[in-house]
Parts: sequence; C-alpha cells; structure tokens
Amino acid sequence: MSPVESLGTRQVYANQWMTVREDDVRRADGSAGIYGVVDKPDYALIIPLDGDRLMLVEQYRYPLGERRWEFPQGTAPDRADSPPEELAARELREETGLRAGAITRIGGLDCAPGMSSQRGHVFLATDLTEGPHEREPEEQDMRCAWFPRTDFETMVRTGTITDAQSLAAYALLLLTEAQRR
Repeated sequence: MSPVESLGTRQVYANQWMTVREDDVRRADGSAGIYGVVDKPDYALIIPLDGDRLMLVEQYRYPLGERRWEFPQGTAPDRADSPPEELAARELREETGLRAGAITRIGGLDCAPGMSSQRGHVFLATDLTEGPHEREPEEQDMRCAWFPRTDFETMVRTGTITDAQSLAAYALLLLTEAQRR
C-alpha cells in the first residue's frame, strides 16, 4: 500500500518533450499535500565502447548555460513510447553516426525520482561501425569524440564531465565488467 494517496491531478504545462502536473495527495498521517511531477518518457543512454575508448557527445545544455560532455542519450520524439533497445540504437545512430553490432542492456536509472517519473535504460554498444549522424534540429551544435578511459576518468575527477546519468552509467559499466571477470 502506498504511503501517499492521490486525490486528483491536473496538468499545468506540456510541450513535445514533457508534461508537468500537480497532484493533490493525502499522506499516511491524513495530512494534505501536493506533488509537482515532471512526466517524461523513458530514455536510453548508450555507452559506445571500442577497446579502451569511449565515445562521448558534447552539447550546449541551455538550463546550465554551458556545454557538457556526456554519453549519447535521449527519448523518442513527441513523448512517444519506444522499445528501449530500438531507442538505444536510434539515439546512437542519431547523435554519433555509430551503428552497433551488439547492444546490451546493463542497467536502469531513475533520473530524478523526487520530481520526475522518467526512467532510464543503460546500454553498452560494441562492435561499432561509423556512419553519418542523423541529428535532430536541437542537436545541430552537438559534436562527438572518442576518449581513452583514462581521459574519461580524469574528466570526471576534474569536473569536465558532471552529467549524473553518464556517471551512474559508467558505474554500471564497471560493475558489469567486474561481474564478468
């Protein structure tokens, strides 16, 4: 049984990427409250791995006002549901031009469970071939590059890579590799 009972919901905002709703709730002690929830479709995050190299994408993140390096990741257009494996292959091709001979799910992430319903599916992409990217209009300033793992880890330590999903995905990769040994 949920410790919070939903009494009603109203949408307060929507665009092609997300909706925001406000829910009236009753807590277990009987007190009333509200929750603001950002609803976004599930996303796929892909770790392109070629030997000791990882491919990252860099793009301008408007809310931060800065460019950020991160693993390729995204959702289906217009808040559509898409099978995670298909979404992963599409995002990889779209953002980097890479095609993977093997895409393996290595874990899941809850993006910001205190305010969002969005969940992530993390994939390892291997047996890679390069081709042209197929970026969406919002991704036109994106660039991609290969980094040795040692450089990636240095970028994390120095604060060059701060994307929480990318950091958590790398931890999943390390755990997956440790389990295979």
